Amino acid sequence: MNKNEIIQAVRKDLARYNKPEFKIDAQRFFKEELKRRFVLKTSIIRIISNTHFKEVKELPKKEIFEICEEFLGSGRDGEKSLGFIWAGRCHYLYTKSDFELFESWLKKHVDSWANCDALCCFALGILLFQYPDLIRKTVKWRKSKNRWLRRASAVALIYSLGREKQLKTAFEAADMLLSDEDDMVQKGYGWMLKVASKHYPDHVFRYVLRNRETMPRTALRYAIEKYPKDKRKEAMKKD
Repeated sequence: MNKNEIIQAVRKDLARYNKPEFKIDAQRFFKEELKRRFVLKTSIIRIISNTHFKEVKELPKKEIFEICEEFLGSGRDGEKSLGFIWAGRCHYLYTKSDFELFESWLKKHVDSWANCDALCCFALGILLFQYPDLIRKTVKWRKSKNRWLRRASAVALIYSLGREKQLKTAFEAADMLLSDEDDMVQKGYGWMLKVASKHYPDHVFRYVLRNRETMPRTALRYAIEKYPKDKRKEAMKKD
């Protein structure tokens, strides 16, 4: 199948599931009002993704990314999720130059925490793991006016942290985001620290204790979520 045939086949499958029983009320997961409240269940999107990726993976990378971009910008239910999923699944084709494309997607197509995490925890996170020198390009995101870029500067490190890499970088990111007033950013870097705590519990706990007076409570609670009750209690105490 060529690129256009795959796009049409996917849209035909998505249309088959355009029924209430295959959808969820997504509004309960978001503070901001959504343009589309009822969306396809993630399980349905995964089924469609798995069904068609066998054709997608035979295409050149350029065409795969063109399909992803078509889905990211379409505004149709389920397509943005598919675009991010397929971008992550072709990680075996990545080169350093893909960073500019993923950064452009972050700026153009990410408008919620769900979109941000879908891109950063997979495609972008994998790319940074493969080419860690690219992480320096994300430093400027930490001071961006765009809340999703700031969140991404932390969340994009989660893939590496889960593989016991980039602890020092994670602390540097947390330092710059420490007093951020946006709760989406606070939750993002708090989640990053929580993932780091799995492999580096002592390092992260010491970091939290040093910064608990400055760190917003939202970020702090995320960061210490996996610690025993006595440790959580200690971390939440104010001096």
